[in-house]
Amino acid sequence: MKKIFIHYSLFILVALCVTACRPSGPSSYRGLPKEYTTAYEEIYGHCYDSVPYAVVALDLYSDGLSLNAQRKIRGTGYNLYISDIFVPDSLLAEGDYKSLISNSLNSNSFIPQPYTFLPGRDFEGQPHGMYLLNIEDDKVIQIQRLDSGWFSYRNDSLAFTLYYRNAYGERATYKPIFCGPLIPVKK
Repeated sequence: MKKIFIHYSLFILVALCVTACRPSGPSSYRGLPKEYTTAYEEIYGHCYDSVPYAVVALDLYSDGLSLNAQRKIRGTGYNLYISDIFVPDSLLAEGDYKSLISNSLNSNSFIPQPYTFLPGRDFEGQPHGMYLLNIEDDKVIQIQRLDSGWFSYRNDSLAFTLYYRNAYGERATYKPIFCGPLIPVKK
């Protein structure tokens, strides 16, 4: 009986060690919002000399987050941000948008086309292009870069399919939506 107890205890100890050594995924990403409640369309116009298209950005907030009068984020929730969306005119037009391929951005002859946007990437230690902020009590506690994806904009609604690398380095998919008018903000 004593041998069984020792073997059982040893098994439990090994199991605990194996579990403890495995990196845990960030708990904050287990409850990603399926829907955003507020969306701003930041309008930059023709801001790049080498690009003949206008540029907008999408700034979406989950329930629990808002912007104060100084446009500072308040509350607890998620902020999905997609910058450098190339549009044919001056505003987001209905249609399907896809992220550009990261290596294509390094070419000297690269000119983005309408209905495309920058993928998420690290730029000098800061997220750029497409990323998700986890905010608790007005403070950013985690940043998740989204490396590629697409979205569809029709009838005041947005549907996203976005990809990122999770804590284990595996590719994960995130599919949120937004329904309602975009609030225009001239930049």
